Amino acid sequence: MKKILLSLLLVLVSAPAAMAAEAAASTGAVDYTKAIVIACSLIAAGFAMALGTLGTGIGMGNGLSGATNAVGRNPEAQGKILLTMMVGLAMIESLAIYALVIALVCIYANPFLKLIGA
Repeated sequence: MKKILLSLLLVLVSAPAAMAAEAAASTGAVDYTKAIVIACSLIAAGFAMALGTLGTGIGMGNGLSGATNAVGRNPEAQGKILLTMMVGLAMIESLAIYALVIALVCIYANPFLKLIGA
């Protein structure tokens, strides 16, 4: 029974490739280079945004946690702590914006598409 299912699966998997090869042979070769570059660019943009926002979210959480602990221990220094925290959070947020810029460059102004001539 396992051999029958394995052979059926093999036929189902290989049939579309055989049909595509036959169609490509009749119409000429198909170049999928642009599609592969675009797909890899979309994956890279997704990873850039995921890692960029993950890191900045963890950094903002740690900064806010430290600031609230400091204010709880020394309420008189709240103004200085708040100012320092806001500047730090702005710097961390700029890293998230940088990750967004890199993701948008990967999607819309892809240098690899110019390299392959597409």
